[in-house]
Amino acid sequence: MVKSYQGVREVEPKAPIQQILVKDHMSTNLVTFHPEDSIDQVLEVLTKRKISGGPVLDESGALVGIISEGDCLAEIIRGKYTNTVRFPAKVKEYMSTNVITMSPDMSLFDAAQKFLECKIRRFPVIKDGHLLGQISLSDVIRAFPKLKHTTW
Repeated sequence: MVKSYQGVREVEPKAPIQQILVKDHMSTNLVTFHPEDSIDQVLEVLTKRKISGGPVLDESGALVGIISEGDCLAEIIRGKYTNTVRFPAKVKEYMSTNVITMSPDMSLFDAAQKFLECKIRRFPVIKDGHLLGQISLSDVIRAFPKLKHTTW
């Protein structure tokens, strides 16, 4: 019979599982637009800031839509037919109003699934009716290489 004299061993505690949430990877310094802004103004901001769209907020700060480069294309095409380089139409005429949002407490994995299902490039992040930020497909893609394989 062999006796062990190593004594009692302490089990090392497992590392806590890292929660991977939308709120930790979303953008919070947003460029927003107003329904009465012109498409000219939107195009100028999108070009200057090198972004592809943004939330549209009303006077009270409530989210009423999203305007994107794709939405602006319709006004650009109309300008071609009217032979003008100005795009005076209002954001409210072209913005998407059926806005799908995400919760800040949603898992980044669930968010990735929602990007695949909806084929949308950005989602506003809303909590209790207030716009907190926006998460883009790029934000999600940039987050995953930073994660440790043991936290999946």
